[in-house]
Amino acid sequence: MKLLSCILLLTLALGWAHSQGGGHPPHEHDYDLDRCKGLEMDAVAVNEEGIPYFFKGDHLYKGFHGLAELSNESFAELDDHHHLGHVDAAFHMHFEDNPDDHDRMFFFLDNKVFSFYKHKLEAGYPKDISEVFPGIPNDLDAAVECPHPECANDSVIFFKGDEIYHYDLKSKAVEEKEFKSMPNCTSAFRFMEHYYCFHGHMFSKFDPKTGEVHGKYPKEARDYFMRCSKFSPDSDHVERERCSRVHLDAITSDNAGNIYAFRGHHYLRKDDNDTLTSDTIENDFKELHSEVDAAFSYENHLYLIKNNNLYVYRVGEPHIHLDGYPKPVTEELGIEGPIDAAFVCEDHHIAHIIKGNQMHDVELKVTPRKAGNERPIGPFKRVDTAMCGPGGVKVIIGNHFYHFDSTKLLSTARSLPEQHKVSLELFGCDH
Repeated sequence: MKLLSCILLLTLALGWAHSQGGGHPPHEHDYDLDRCKGLEMDAVAVNEEGIPYFFKGDHLYKGFHGLAELSNESFAELDDHHHLGHVDAAFHMHFEDNPDDHDRMFFFLDNKVFSFYKHKLEAGYPKDISEVFPGIPNDLDAAVECPHPECANDSVIFFKGDEIYHYDLKSKAVEEKEFKSMPNCTSAFRFMEHYYCFHGHMFSKFDPKTGEVHGKYPKEARDYFMRCSKFSPDSDHVERERCSRVHLDAITSDNAGNIYAFRGHHYLRKDDNDTLTSDTIENDFKELHSEVDAAFSYENHLYLIKNNNLYVYRVGEPHIHLDGYPKPVTEELGIEGPIDAAFVCEDHHIAHIIKGNQMHDVELKVTPRKAGNERPIGPFKRVDTAMCGPGGVKVIIGNHFYHFDSTKLLSTARSLPEQHKVSLELFGCDH
């Protein structure tokens, strides 16, 4: 009887648990979702638009800042086929010879692989890893794409402990490698043609062919791949800001040729002698605190836009905040916020204001000011920021900028000009 009673109680308990959770345990996590506290990411991959996705447990972070969200909100089928407690590894496929796989995001969970295109699961997936990538083991730690000529052929590099596998996408040949100078990767990804191995909340940049690590590594991931207000005490603030992979919020140059680049809670200043300094926005522009939306310079004053307000500072040491500001953007510029970018070209009195994919002109000598001459911003759907200098207009998106000789050429362009790296060509960071 005692045995029968125990069996009955166990059966009732299991039935109740199934009815409460649908057969799956609830989403739980034993980690703080604030990525600025030093999370060890499970996987990193860029989507079809080049936006990095950072995975932790059943959550993901889109881009370099912002809150976590449940992974199944973007990739619903992961939960349909496998209760998503984590993602082992992920990468963005580059294989133009096979249109059915090219530009897909691949996820690895235990012994399965999922292929997504524009957040939709491809037909026939999930599949066994051994079926899609023969010779590659289950329970991976990391994966990263390596297109030709960065690797000898279009390839994927898989990591499991200290085991490294180069998988040739065309021949399906597997070559085991030994990366002696690199720690075991908990996640890895390719960004701006560079390769990064994450281990804990640190990272190392490595050569995908040899695994060699050059330079002063490991470095703190929160300094370069996340927009956090507080950094480790050992951080080199100038190095961090000039080499950060996080996109700029705003950029401008004053009449003396000094460049001010704003990102999150910090800004970088480059003077006309190419000397770089960095500080918090709150320290030098205390009324703003952080998060500048757009900036332009006009008649020895910096105009900084945040939300729907305009702040004006007289250029100098220190910068002097003008009395009466902030004022509403609509009152000062005749256009409603929020504003994505703004710039004034040398010897002109027109502020070019960018909202979404449209550019507006504001005549600064006229009172009251009013936005007009609305037109598309050439081939761009959106921009992060823009600036104008003696050589023309630089439009910045992510970690790249595009140069136009004039605002007219920008608004009439139908194709993208040559792409340049912000960190390298504006701030001299070569790693």
